[in-house]
Formats: sequence, structure tokens, C-alpha cells
Amino acid sequence: MIEANSLTKHYDDAVAVDGIDLVVRPGYVTGFLGPNGAGKSTTMRMILGLDRPTSGTVTVNGRSYTELAAPLREVGALLEANALHPGRTARHHLRQLATSNRIPASRVDEVLDLVGLSDVADRRAGTFSLGMGQRLGIAGALIGDPAVVVLDEPVNGLDPEGIRWVRSLARRLADEGRTVFISSHLMSEMALMADHLVVVGRGRILADCSMEQFMQDHATSTVRVRTPDPAAAAHALPRAELAREGDALVVRGMGAAEIGDALFGAGVRVHELAPQRSSLEDAFMTLTADAVQFHAASHTPEDVPA
Repeated sequence: MIEANSLTKHYDDAVAVDGIDLVVRPGYVTGFLGPNGAGKSTTMRMILGLDRPTSGTVTVNGRSYTELAAPLREVGALLEANALHPGRTARHHLRQLATSNRIPASRVDEVLDLVGLSDVADRRAGTFSLGMGQRLGIAGALIGDPAVVVLDEPVNGLDPEGIRWVRSLARRLADEGRTVFISSHLMSEMALMADHLVVVGRGRILADCSMEQFMQDHATSTVRVRTPDPAAAAHALPRAELAREGDALVVRGMGAAEIGDALFGAGVRVHELAPQRSSLEDAFMTLTADAVQFHAASHTPEDVPA
């Protein structure tokens, strides 16, 4: 388990993390989301003892990271996959990690096989592609068979098969009762991977709840209605908020069953009645709109130069 209490980090006059209270529990894949500059990386670095908090505390299984005698046997982390010595082979890199944390040498071959790098174990890391380096970074995180796993952008550079593999790996680790804490900007993957979400903005927690609860609270639900008589349909739905989308009506404020009953009662023919829900990305953007540090100018098609 990871636990933070009133965790704060200042850099001169800038506040990177502003009094975070957080508990990341075992048995779940917890997604850690936030815009750039929200404090995610700083929080992860403080969890791993790489940055010292200005105030507050953060512990892993009840102790600070710096108090762990063999850290990799308790918490495995991937923060920067390319933070590898380019002249070392994958096997040598993992052996160094194992030796420094009193991990049996046999574990090296186990994790190489787990991440799919057995065939290139004796190649130098400097020759690896981005995806291969990512797999080696994950192997390093798992070398000590830790109870807590912290991964920052674990699918970066991976092909579709690799992305699916990371997704299933995270699920398996959580099902084994481990604490799995993952930061990612890929909302589509987080929607498939995470059970629980922690969302931060400007150094503060904006949401800390299950994925289901987050979507209930922040996603928008509408119903798409296609009918040959949209004017009559609109007249039959006076309580609803309506918008046109091509040849369809987008109805907000009423459920599909209620809409269907109202249109049937009014004698309006219906060709399509489809409930729709906004994506995790849309819900995230809605929640964090005021916490985005950098806003690019938007352009209409006419504004875009040829």
C-alpha cells in the first residue's frame, strides 16, 4: 500500500504538490491522471525517495522508501525507461539490479522471459528500440517480485501487442493482491486498465474514486434519436435539451426508455434510439479544464493556413 499524508513539495516559489492525502490500496489497478504540470511526476518521485517532501509524509507498506533495506524487493518502479547504461546488455543490467538488492540471479531469466526479451538478453541496451527499452524497464520494476508496482507511462513506445500485454500484466499483478499505481496520458488505455482513479490538477487531488464512480460523476450521457419527423419529436420532448447532429437529434436530460415512451405516445416514428456516454478522455477534460497549465490557441478550419 502507498499512503501520503499532507504531502507537499515546493520548488522555490512554485508549488508542485499541494497537501495531497492519498491511499493506493492493494488488489486494484489505480490510474494516476492529470494534465502536464499537475504534480504527478513529483508525487511519484517522492514515493520513491527521489525527491524529499517540503512537508508531509509518504510511505510504502508503512515505511518511507529510504528505510527499505532492499527496495526492489518491496516496490518496483518504472519512471524513465531510457535511464539505462547503453553499453550494458539487458541481462547485465538486470543482474546489477538483482545483486544490489540481494535478489537470486535466477530471477533475471524469469523476468526476461516475462517481458519477452529472452532472445535479445545479450544485446546492448543502447541498440534497443523505444518499445524494447520500455520492456526492459518493466523487467527492472519486477525483478524483486515486489508487492508494490509504480509505472509511469508504461505503454509508451509499445506496439498494439505490447500495449495489450501491459494491460493484462497490470490486471494480473492486481489480481495477485499487489498495489499497482500507473500514470498515463493515454485515456483509452486507462479506461481499459484501471479500477480506481486518482486525478490531480495544480498539485491537488480533484478526484479519488472508482472508475465507475468517476464516469457517473463526470461523464455526459445523451441519447441519439433518428426520426423522419424531428420537429414532432422535439415537440414530444419538452423537458429535454436537444441538439442537431446531422440527421439525428442528440437528447440530454432523459433516458432512452423515457424518450422511447414519449415518442411512442406522441405517435412519432423512430429509426434509431441509441444511448451514448462520453469517454474517459471527455470526462477527464471536463474535470481538469481549469487545471491545465498550457492552453494552445484553437483555430477554425478557415484559420488554418493551407
